[in-house]
Amino acid sequence: MAFKAPEPTPKGLWRRTPPAVFPPVLGLLALGLAWRRGVAQFALPPGFADLVLGAVTALALFALLSYAVKLARRPGVVLEDLRILPGRAGVSAAVLCLYLLAGVFGPIAPEQARPILLLGLVVHAAFTAALIHVFATGPAEQRRVTPVWHLSFTGWIIAAMVALSLGLSDLARVLFWGSLLVALGIWSLSIQQFARESVPAPLRPLLAIHLAPAAILGITAQGFGAVGIAQVFTLITAAGLVTALIRLRWLTAAGFSPLWGAFTFPMAATANLWLMQGGIWRGPGAVLLIAATIAVPVIAAKIFKLWASGQLALKTNAAIA
Repeated sequence: MAFKAPEPTPKGLWRRTPPAVFPPVLGLLALGLAWRRGVAQFALPPGFADLVLGAVTALALFALLSYAVKLARRPGVVLEDLRILPGRAGVSAAVLCLYLLAGVFGPIAPEQARPILLLGLVVHAAFTAALIHVFATGPAEQRRVTPVWHLSFTGWIIAAMVALSLGLSDLARVLFWGSLLVALGIWSLSIQQFARESVPAPLRPLLAIHLAPAAILGITAQGFGAVGIAQVFTLITAAGLVTALIRLRWLTAAGFSPLWGAFTFPMAATANLWLMQGGIWRGPGAVLLIAATIAVPVIAAKIFKLWASGQLALKTNAAIA
């Protein structure tokens, strides 16, 4: 049996930027936003949250620029990245980073934040069309429901959360209810699939993504004043997090991999939701925020180290422009 050697990367800057770098970037942005809420809850100096958000914003812009250069060299490369699971997760997270960047700038410069949100919506629509094309033209295995579908198809809920913070309540409501229906569908299909077959160890970290839409739906519902709905999603995230902690060894049985980036955003988003709920959730939210502050940067640093060494692109089979 003959084995094909890895395809060499041609000379040129950022020809093989791996999309797998974006899930931890998304998690770091969410962590900064959680600290923005945390300093308000605990009367801490706001400078800490601003410092974190400033550093993470610079990192996110650098990562987006590096992938934009890759796309500029050969736009069709995104379709190749979307044909593999780490690529789909990474490109989805890159799109969602635009929404969180709008959320970062919202309280500081809302007039500048709205065009970023609009850009995110346009890019997300184009990405969704490209992903549907890949599913329609690729093998049936690519159409298998995975937690990554939440990033791709339920990710509009992040736009709803940001739109609400920018005073675009009508847009936020449309996106909220549409995202809720999609999330319920994906959760239902995933439960049925999980009941029939086990999840391979290397893919288990992706299961953490199921927590993310519940957390953002809860934050957005609370922003609408729909307290009952927000409390339901708060309980769902609590149940999911407790289950994840109980099964942590099972989730991480395959050891560290770039897919651990899937742990970052759900942790930070859940901490944000619990802090927003306040009351009895204030203490657990603070504990989770501290835990996320330790875990998210560590996971991100390991993935960035793989990126800097060129190993991340090889491990995740990133396409070459």
